[in-house]
Amino acid sequence: MSSSGEEPGSSSSGRAGPGTEPSPTADGAQLDTAEDFEVLEEEEEEEEEEEEDLSELPPLEDVGQPPAPPQEDAQPVEQGGGESSEDPQEWIDVLGNGLLKKKTLVPGQGLGTRPRKGQNVTVRMKAMLEDGSVVEEDSALTFTLGDCDVLQALDLCVQLLETGETALIMSDAKYCYGVQGRSPDIPPNAALTLEVELLAAQDTPDLELLSGKEKIDLANRKRERGNFFYQQADYVLAINSYDIALKIIGSSSKVNFSPDEEAELLDVKVKCLNNLAASQLKLDHYEAALKSCNLVLEHQPGNIKALFRKGKVLAQQGEYREAIPILKAALKLEPSNKTIHAELSKLVKKHTDQKNVETEMYRKMLGNPSTAGAPGKCKDKLPWSIPWKWLFGATAIALGGVALSVVIAARN
Repeated sequence: MSSSGEEPGSSSSGRAGPGTEPSPTADGAQLDTAEDFEVLEEEEEEEEEEEEDLSELPPLEDVGQPPAPPQEDAQPVEQGGGESSEDPQEWIDVLGNGLLKKKTLVPGQGLGTRPRKGQNVTVRMKAMLEDGSVVEEDSALTFTLGDCDVLQALDLCVQLLETGETALIMSDAKYCYGVQGRSPDIPPNAALTLEVELLAAQDTPDLELLSGKEKIDLANRKRERGNFFYQQADYVLAINSYDIALKIIGSSSKVNFSPDEEAELLDVKVKCLNNLAASQLKLDHYEAALKSCNLVLEHQPGNIKALFRKGKVLAQQGEYREAIPILKAALKLEPSNKTIHAELSKLVKKHTDQKNVETEMYRKMLGNPSTAGAPGKCKDKLPWSIPWKWLFGATAIALGGVALSVVIAARN
């Protein structure tokens, strides 16, 4: 692990705009300056008393600058059909809860020009606080509609814009930067007003025609978005982003990739699967998490994070006998890891307790109650074992004697 002091997800400016994406490196990989993953778990709320401390083992890989703030899973209210734009003076309650409203300032080119989910859209956007101060401005922000790549307020409302339309969007903090805000310019729980113009909408490029570098960059952007959601404890949206990244990686291609590009795509895939397993484990989706871990181990049998999480999943399912050797394998790869030591010790104790309970249950089923704490009863039972053996032997000898007597009598 890196010894860098920079926290994952931090940047020198401390800002992450609605459409900010990390810049790819020259070789197309999304490299991060910090892999001190312990910070991620330490930032989370304390778990219940029996929940283990995972501060020593990272849940994520390569966490970079979060491209945008947290979002919630919500869908805009479908607008009724018509042949013209909305009344420029009319506010539309997008979600029906009064927390997200849109008003057309300049009509667009008609309902038929509204973008569809999955398309790449380009907008001019300006974000303002309630006092009118501008906190974000972008003359050509491009993102994939519906992929949760930007502010939720923006992602939801752009679906209702027509090409060329300019609109005001009034949003509660819930659909912007939430309770965290954005240091230093957006306070916690701050409502925002967005002025947005839809400049263009077009279909996304054919994945089959992407070059190796383009596919790596696109998958990494989705993965890092998932990492951001994980840091915000929004595991559902994190899973969504990792799934999108994995679909990109797994898509067929008509372009030949270099061996280095193939290796890098595999590396991104493994990271996405590992992070996917971490998110699924947080939601107690044990079977899905186990599948994700196994997929990682198919490619990298010695992947310590996948081994640890697989052991965790099996332990959560009560499969201590299977979990213990897996954690031992992880510990062998990283003997100094305190978290694995603690988890393994805990599982060994649970396994021992489980065996004791099973032994006691079997004794009761056989009508032989536990003798624990009653050594006197053992002495009472001990003599019975010898008479039965003696009686069996004596019976055999007696039967042999009778048979011999019959044979002799027959001869006489």
